Amino acid sequence: MPTIIWLIVFVVLVLFEIQTLALTTIWFAGGALVGFVLSLFDIAVLTQIRVFLVVSFVLLICTRPFAIKYINRKNVKTNTESLVGKHAKVIEPISNINNTGAAIIEGLEWTARAENESMVIPVNTIVTVVRIEGVKLIVQPISNIQGGI
Repeated sequence: MPTIIWLIVFVVLVLFEIQTLALTTIWFAGGALVGFVLSLFDIAVLTQIRVFLVVSFVLLICTRPFAIKYINRKNVKTNTESLVGKHAKVIEPISNINNTGAAIIEGLEWTARAENESMVIPVNTIVTVVRIEGVKLIVQPISNIQGGI
């Protein structure tokens, strides 16, 4: 009977991992697999549970940092996160005091504000996106050279 239970636990944990892709239950699925193998050799149930816990936590502690670093390394920043650090062109003078300003980046027009509250950034200035607050680009000029992107 413990053999079937270990198999069910293993399958449920693997299916849950496939659904979430969060690297949360795969370590315990490895422990359940070892528990399943031990049950095939009629090892005591208490020993199976202990080995399950030990193997699960050893896998979690030893391999999770590696997996997060190398398996998820191709994650691409999405939407607004990917704009930080990129250059934009000012298409409407940016003045935080007058609450005006717009910039174009990757073909899209954004409301823009200067990182320095007192700075006014003229049209055609190339700016760097420092961060995004809500739907506004927070920018700073990259140079005194004005021109197109």
